[in-house]
Amino acid sequence: MSTDTILEPEPGVAASLFGDGIAKARSFAEALAREGEERGLIGPLELPRLWTRHILNSAIAAPLFHGSVADVGSGAGLPGVVLAIARPDVQWTLIEPMERRVTWLSEQVSALELGNVEVLRGRAEEVKRSGSFDMVTARAVSAMRTLIPLTAPLVKDGGELALLKGLNVQNEIDAAQKQLNRFRVSDLRVEILGEGVLAETTRVVRARVRA
Repeated sequence: MSTDTILEPEPGVAASLFGDGIAKARSFAEALAREGEERGLIGPLELPRLWTRHILNSAIAAPLFHGSVADVGSGAGLPGVVLAIARPDVQWTLIEPMERRVTWLSEQVSALELGNVEVLRGRAEEVKRSGSFDMVTARAVSAMRTLIPLTAPLVKDGGELALLKGLNVQNEIDAAQKQLNRFRVSDLRVEILGEGVLAETTRVVRARVRA
């Protein structure tokens, strides 16, 4: 079966979300559809919803970011590669521990000519970048109570977390109060993005981190 018959058609809103980067977004989607399952990056059920659930779900958050941003557990490049395409003015560091995923990320950064991206192999807690980033993001990595200790230490004093989460986000926040206090995470709120624009909205936990 060809990629064309199984990959979700590109939604009309994609071009407006990516602007000048739409050609690169299409190339990334095609590469992920072609190689993602074989390389263990996405499951076989994801192709019919690759744009809706994954690519646009990530891209809708692009306006939130500025300066230098780390994407923890970047995996297939969702959201890191997608956001780097949408925001070439922002410096992105993709942190991923698995070698095969790091290889994929590096290949995509090269193929898409993303000069605003650095790929680091390692676990977030092992990366020697404490307090280095204006913002840190993550998507589909772990629950808040385990994600906060991985992400908050990477943020500069006064910097921000912008974590892409699912429908269960409030329960995750409630269960993570100890970690939020320990890592001095404050001004926390959940923003819902894409209402009236995307078929599936995106929930982003935004918060400030103090050293």
